[in-house]
Amino acid sequence: MARAAHLSFRPHRPKEDAPAAKGTPLPGKGRGARSNQSGRYENEKRETVDDGWSGAVQCGDDDLPPLRTDVTLETPRRIITFNKSPYVGFDRSINPYRGCEHGCIYCFARPTHAYMGLSPGLDFETRLFAKPSASKLLEKELADPNYRPRVVAMGTNTDPYQPIERKFLIMRGILSAFAKFNHPVTILTKAHLITRDIDILAPMAKKNLTRVMVSITTQDKALARSMEPRASAPAKRFEAVKALAGAGVPVGIMTGPMIPGLNDDEMETIMEKAADLGASFSAYTILRLPLEVSPLFQEWLEAFAPDRAKRIMRHIRDMNGGRDYDPHWSRGREIKTPYARLIGQRNARTRALLGFDRERAPLDLSLFRVPADVSGQLSLF
Repeated sequence: MARAAHLSFRPHRPKEDAPAAKGTPLPGKGRGARSNQSGRYENEKRETVDDGWSGAVQCGDDDLPPLRTDVTLETPRRIITFNKSPYVGFDRSINPYRGCEHGCIYCFARPTHAYMGLSPGLDFETRLFAKPSASKLLEKELADPNYRPRVVAMGTNTDPYQPIERKFLIMRGILSAFAKFNHPVTILTKAHLITRDIDILAPMAKKNLTRVMVSITTQDKALARSMEPRASAPAKRFEAVKALAGAGVPVGIMTGPMIPGLNDDEMETIMEKAADLGASFSAYTILRLPLEVSPLFQEWLEAFAPDRAKRIMRHIRDMNGGRDYDPHWSRGREIKTPYARLIGQRNARTRALLGFDRERAPLDLSLFRVPADVSGQLSLF
């Protein structure tokens, strides 16, 4: 098992300002989840109830102390994760962090925090895990004589450019390792911070070793602030598209998740603006609500858009065969419901109009090699 060491990303506050206990129904400033229910594997389920005596439960958001971000350092034995999922187009990925400070309320990765004995709610965005040895592990794994290169996907479970990356620089180390081995990598992010690494990405792009997707869900500042509280603002994500394209890095956009009745009406305008800034391809997803994500999302939806909440959830359940989530309905090859088909048809039409359907050459696997300073092959000369 991986060893772990705990630290706080920001100094601890006095005891009275400590983070809310599990089950507390109030969010912290700049956080997505509005509660912190115990994980599904816990023996006890906790829920805070306002009995009228607690001033903390009655106070408004402006009176709440900000929640700190706690980071635990991990030392895993391996860093590349392999999968055989029929729903994704890659067989390996790297996640330099667990949990994500962006706090996107719809994040399908939230339930993974339950494996750590933590809540998929506020814990997922405030109690994070970092893997500072990732680049060294990656070099070791790529140098293994039995390793066979395939494209590695990053940003598949948590965002590698979430805010704590500014401090830990783990993603930059990983990219440097990929560049050193001429190994292809794809990146999906919501963060303008990716532009920091253009000095690594641009030379890799010249060798056809990388491409990037920037996830843009909305241009509505209020919606983005509430739904994705610590991700880069929409304007900054468009700036990242422009900067990457200008540096010669192939860049596309992910318009997702599309949430019927909330942001799906923006899909075409997002794609058109991204194309004007240099994006050359796109993809989309429709909201999915596995396990604990569904109650967390509904809790947020009732607070943000109470007048539309029932209609939005009705559309989502229609797309999932009457359930909050059913992958055979919403992620299978056959689109089974009219609303989902309509979103798909709109997306396909816009891709065709913008030229996003042009065939792209696959990333180059032939350049992969173990550098001499790692293999030691030049040590005899």
